[in-house]
Amino acid sequence: MVFPQEESLVYDVRLSSVGPARSTGTDVFHNPSGLDLAMKLHYLRVVYFFESEGAQGLSVMKIKETMFTWFNHYFIACGRFRRSETSGRPYIKCNDCGARFIEAKCNKSLDEWLEMKDWPLHKLLVSHQVIGPELQFSPPVLFQVTYFKCGGVSLGLSWAHVLGDPVCASEFINSWGRAMSGLGLNKPINIPRPTPPTTNGSGKDPVSAKRADPVGDHWIPANNCKMDTFSFHLTSAQMNYLQAQMWGPSIEQSPPFESLCAVIWRCIAEARAGSGSGSEPKIVTVCKKDNNKNSSDEMLGNKQVISKVEAESSIIETDLRRLARMLGEEGVDERKEIEEAVNKEEGGSDMYVYGANLTFVDLEEGDVYGLEVKGHKPKFVYYSIQGVGDEGAVLVLPCPKPNSIKSNNGSEGRFVTIILPEDQMGTVISHLKNNALLL
Repeated sequence: MVFPQEESLVYDVRLSSVGPARSTGTDVFHNPSGLDLAMKLHYLRVVYFFESEGAQGLSVMKIKETMFTWFNHYFIACGRFRRSETSGRPYIKCNDCGARFIEAKCNKSLDEWLEMKDWPLHKLLVSHQVIGPELQFSPPVLFQVTYFKCGGVSLGLSWAHVLGDPVCASEFINSWGRAMSGLGLNKPINIPRPTPPTTNGSGKDPVSAKRADPVGDHWIPANNCKMDTFSFHLTSAQMNYLQAQMWGPSIEQSPPFESLCAVIWRCIAEARAGSGSGSEPKIVTVCKKDNNKNSSDEMLGNKQVISKVEAESSIIETDLRRLARMLGEEGVDERKEIEEAVNKEEGGSDMYVYGANLTFVDLEEGDVYGLEVKGHKPKFVYYSIQGVGDEGAVLVLPCPKPNSIKSNNGSEGRFVTIILPEDQMGTVISHLKNNALLL
């Protein structure tokens, strides 16, 4: 819900569309894989903040002129979903309907907005439209350009996860930045995928994905409780302290993502055990970039590693180093099982991954700050996920490198976003403070 006082912050909203400059042709179709369809109830919401120096020349006309040519390479993202008449399985008709383009103004300066640290308000800077209930009219990609009174600008990307994982989404928007800077795209990035083969599968559902109640053509899961979002920044000094407490003086050999997530895992376990809001989350999911894949020269798609991690004993009583090693070394990749579970269902099963278990999402290797516009990188990037299930999700991003301080053997800062049931969030925040993650 958007309250009247929030609506006054962002105003003069205008809608249009932008698509490829050339026709893709007739009868061009893209068929999402089973893993893609397993992510269809999730949406990535990303907001890039540029100061006035980087925003110079970012007029709506200039942005659209660049997108016309750029979408020649990403024509699949400009299509619309349909369902197969025989199987009911969703596919994309590449009909050049385009991405939705939103223009808006904000009555605050960029610094004033960021100083509020009111993260839920970021929903005003990026569309939260989902696919459906009419598939043929629902764009999978939406952009929002918001101009601040200081001359700064934010670029909001709404990305249907069925198109691709966070690394794919980052490469998508980063390539637009290269186009804005006059760097050419030498080859089509989109290669439409044929219809995937059917499979009987193993007959056993994956642990890291759960079946949702049938959603039909309205692609959003129904939560059993109201979800809340909380974000916080950890400085390089805080990260170094956390790792030193866990690993001793050799922190350069300690895994930052796993170390941080181990502490958060315990905090959530303590909160749930203490408040009676649920049992300890002994099974969690870890989503990370597949370093065996080169996202820059492949088709759109979900290629991230999705692993289940199961603990045999109490999370609260387990040593933090042990939890970190479990997250980093003992995960079981379930992508094949997820693919089979979707493909064996007529029309593709309605499943979800984020929040099926408590889910840790590693965004450190996704080049989140790779969007560069005429030599300027964003001052800050805010990342969230819509459609998280009741078990919640934790997103870990790097901090902007120009503003981060890094010691010779230490870690850079991190930015963390936690999405949990509203009735758990306050207790979790208290435990985060007790573990020195919050000042």
